[in-house]
Amino acid sequence: MKNLMFILFVLITCSLYSQEFCVATYNVRNQNSWDSINGNAWSQRCPYICEQINFEQPAVFGSQEVLHGQLMDMLKLLKDYDYIGVGRDDGVQGGEYSPILYNTNKVEKLDGGWFWLNTTPDKPIKGWDAACIRICTWGRFKDKLTGRIFCFFTLHMDHVGVIARRESALLIVEKVKEIAKNDPAIVTGDFNVDQNNEIYSIFTNSGILNDSYDVARQKFAPNGTFNSFDPSLKTLSRIDHIFVSPTIEILNYAIMTNTYWTCTNTAMDKQGNDAPTEISLNNCQQRCPSDHWPVFVRLKL
Repeated sequence: MKNLMFILFVLITCSLYSQEFCVATYNVRNQNSWDSINGNAWSQRCPYICEQINFEQPAVFGSQEVLHGQLMDMLKLLKDYDYIGVGRDDGVQGGEYSPILYNTNKVEKLDGGWFWLNTTPDKPIKGWDAACIRICTWGRFKDKLTGRIFCFFTLHMDHVGVIARRESALLIVEKVKEIAKNDPAIVTGDFNVDQNNEIYSIFTNSGILNDSYDVARQKFAPNGTFNSFDPSLKTLSRIDHIFVSPTIEILNYAIMTNTYWTCTNTAMDKQGNDAPTEISLNNCQQRCPSDHWPVFVRLKL
């Protein structure tokens, strides 16, 4: 009997300490009038973005290009989530956020903050040759099931400044070392460089981070991560990445290319080929929830 109890204890302990969970990165595209004119209004995109997140249930995910109103809209639909983050322009609510959203049922926030991607990281100013002020948000979390502690970072590197991207990458690697110390780290975001760019290699050659795509046991990546709001476009470039400490085991990696449809009142019903007569089909327009596809990763600490 004692032996049986010991075996059960070992099995339960092993199960707890190998618990897997999901993290993600999602550039949701800022809310602007031009997108609305072109049929990609935030009001119609937001519910689909949040439905996907609620379905996948990441413990933590990073987002980019999120204006304050968009963040409030998302939190209304993401009932289990809280956030860390500020507007990049003033450190309060001005400009885009790169927020960390975390599931309060799954993880506990122990600490958090942000720094700007420039030569004075405590101040909201442009860095180097950047076109915009850029920010990185970080949090230290405890997995409520296992008690394991990890650090999570999310950012949006500049889309114009090559020097800014290079220097930002070097700064981020140093900040990960400084903030995470001996805790495993997850670094997510829109890096605006793909897997073939020399700036990308600053992360993968750092000795402290792997690309989750490279080390995943199983991959589902039917496309790259940028779509320009056109679901018919295909690319091999991945500019949205999830980098992880070498001690983190990546089980599954996925670029999720889910779309939605907008239909007009004048859409005509049609019958499908070799389909039951009860099924009617409409000609509608296929749309992307954002101009980026999200990346979801399932991992073990």
